[in-house]
Amino acid sequence: MLDLRIRKMELSDIEKIDKAFTNQGWEKRTDVLTNYLTEQAEGKREVLIAAENEEVVGYLTILPLAKEGPFKNKFPEIVDFNVFTAFQNRGVGRSLLSVAEARVMNETNILTLGVGLHSGYGVAQRLYVKMGYCPDGSGVWYNDKLLKQGESCTNGDNLVLYLMKQLDE
Repeated sequence: MLDLRIRKMELSDIEKIDKAFTNQGWEKRTDVLTNYLTEQAEGKREVLIAAENEEVVGYLTILPLAKEGPFKNKFPEIVDFNVFTAFQNRGVGRSLLSVAEARVMNETNILTLGVGLHSGYGVAQRLYVKMGYCPDGSGVWYNDKLLKQGESCTNGDNLVLYLMKQLDE
């Protein structure tokens, strides 16, 4: 088990997250992460960092209100949730989600998120179900629009199922 500390994002985390992305063969996200830090300072987003000692092992962001999907402008939403591959299946994701849930409980009893449907999201899909997140019943969304029955799509990052959790149960 890791000796985790969950805290808000700091400027020095941007370089650490970019390095972790590079180490697992992904592109750096310096501009996106810098924007997240700015939005956090403005109260538009909270960025939670999971760190072991000084190493960032995962993060997630919380929007006060969803910007798209079936929960748009209704409930808070977890967006951009990553636990780096070397630290998966060690309780990092569960810890981050638990802290996120505690953070929003003062404002609402519902927390939402969208999860991709391809196999790359398999670990996340299982975690969300184990932690009590359920589909909202609207169906599958593609490119930020409800995918109607019979419509075609590509099974990539833009094919999403939205989930919600009632926090007071």
